[in-house]
Amino acid sequence: MSVLKFDVNNFEEEVLKSDQPVLVDFWASWCGPCKAVAPVVEELAQAYSGRIKVGKINVDENRELASRYRVMSIPTLAIFKNGDEAQRTVGFQGKQQLARFVEDNL
Repeated sequence: MSVLKFDVNNFEEEVLKSDQPVLVDFWASWCGPCKAVAPVVEELAQAYSGRIKVGKINVDENRELASRYRVMSIPTLAIFKNGDEAQRTVGFQGKQQLARFVEDNL
């Protein structure tokens, strides 16, 4: 599964109403650590395909969502389960750390 693009128009349906956990990457195009974590997020989407949905939210284009979820620093990666945020991590994380973060929330 590829990484999805979430925004204010599809967030409720794709994330809050999802029947499987969702990893959401809050990012911005000007953010160096966001660019560094992007390939890791892609790898996780492939590795956990069918077990978790993975998507990105550009905070510059979706300020309302960033504000609603109190995203203060990016990258912020959050796991949503059953319509609620279950856990988040902030800042660059390597593949092993993010894989463990996902595993802990499956």
